[in-house]
Amino acid sequence: MQWSRLCTCVLLSGLSAAKYIVPGGRWHDTDGNLVNAHAGCVTIDKETGKFWLFGEYKVEGQTEGGGISVYSSDDLATWESHGLALTPIEGHPYIAPSHIIQRPKVVYSNISKEYHMWWHADNSTYGWLLQGFARSPNISGPYTFVSATAPLGNWSQDFGIFTDYKDGRSYALYSNGDRKEGRDVYLTSFNEDVSELDKVIHRFDKYDLEAPTIVQTDKSYYALMSHKTGYRPNNVVAFRADSLSGPWSQPFMVAPLNTRTFNSQSGFTLTIKGKKKTTYLYLGDQWDSNSLWESRYIWLPMEIDDKKKKLELIWNDVYDLNVKTGEWAPVKGKTYFAADAKTAGNTFKQEANFASKGTIVTGIYGNHSTVTFEGIEGAGKPQWVSFYYQNTDDMGFGDQPGGTPDRIGGTWQLRRIASVVVNGKTEKVETLYQRDTHKGIILSTPLLLTLDKGKKNTITVGGLWNGFDYKGADLDKIVVYPPE
Repeated sequence: MQWSRLCTCVLLSGLSAAKYIVPGGRWHDTDGNLVNAHAGCVTIDKETGKFWLFGEYKVEGQTEGGGISVYSSDDLATWESHGLALTPIEGHPYIAPSHIIQRPKVVYSNISKEYHMWWHADNSTYGWLLQGFARSPNISGPYTFVSATAPLGNWSQDFGIFTDYKDGRSYALYSNGDRKEGRDVYLTSFNEDVSELDKVIHRFDKYDLEAPTIVQTDKSYYALMSHKTGYRPNNVVAFRADSLSGPWSQPFMVAPLNTRTFNSQSGFTLTIKGKKKTTYLYLGDQWDSNSLWESRYIWLPMEIDDKKKKLELIWNDVYDLNVKTGEWAPVKGKTYFAADAKTAGNTFKQEANFASKGTIVTGIYGNHSTVTFEGIEGAGKPQWVSFYYQNTDDMGFGDQPGGTPDRIGGTWQLRRIASVVVNGKTEKVETLYQRDTHKGIILSTPLLLTLDKGKKNTITVGGLWNGFDYKGADLDKIVVYPPE
């Protein structure tokens, strides 16, 4: 049978060695703008081998209505914008700016010789729960709307697509809403043209999960899904099976507990079959409900052990991926500890058995209570610096009375914002977003800084207004990485 060409999940070796991939960083395209393609997929061009990123385009100041953006890359790190692949149409019954166009996925159809885009199509109240379908002869678009339908008469909310590399057949993954009658995730096959659904292969019954995606090894299938906590991250789980029809295992965690999957949500997985190695990537979203358009991307290697039937995400601040060979390696940086840094104002060093050297710096506030890291070696050009921190404003998400932050009836703060000043140049203040964490959990967030060449640089961290206060998060250490 001629099924859809494998475009979405297994990507053959690309055209060049990758630049650094930096989970949670501000990724900029070749025009200098933030990469704005959320909850989407990466598809390969069958003609050129180029990677294409599709995702929700988030407009500053609004939640929905931006359409679907598209970018291309040779290395999964350098992205060129090609505008909108699917543009909202005023007055359209299904893709107007007032409608929900979420979680787009794109596959190539060998039958129609064109690219097919599917997504979660809905009205502003999530009252439709449909699947949208559009097509284009070109991978970059523009895509022409075809239909919005209920999958085999069911509801459909968070949407994913998986293509089996062994036979080329594509499958839809979708949660069927939050109503009591729903709360399942369906795995359903497409027809040969990937233009409509065929039959249900498996139902993940009443787990009440969303954001589904599947990664395939030679021996197993792993289905990753998120719990339902809105834009707030949670512990992503995975199921394992020998066959898509099951039986599937009980769900298990894929990242260290209480990291909330490194503050991310599942959405897509990518397999790089290189000349030397096969690498599996988790492509997660770090949503920022305060400014959705500035949400980040958490792309991490996955370590899969079919013998032990385990899948784990491997955290790296910065890593180097060669899409030609399939090999990846962490980039080594130089560490500077907060225990050795200089404090000012009301900032102080506090015992913390979970922190480096048993010490964390706390009390960072505004521009008068700060911490300064000294003697930092720089290269005289932009380089990534990761800030390891703890931010307990929201008390570990759910550990508060009534499950709400700060106090009963409180409001989620989501993040603190730190000010970062290099070499005392206060005319140039960088902003560092520090998401909330569980108590005793250290996470990191990166910032691209330009340090002077030599070993006399300083980095001073203070606090900026986050809508609630001027607090900066507690600091454990910083790691300075070499330039690309």
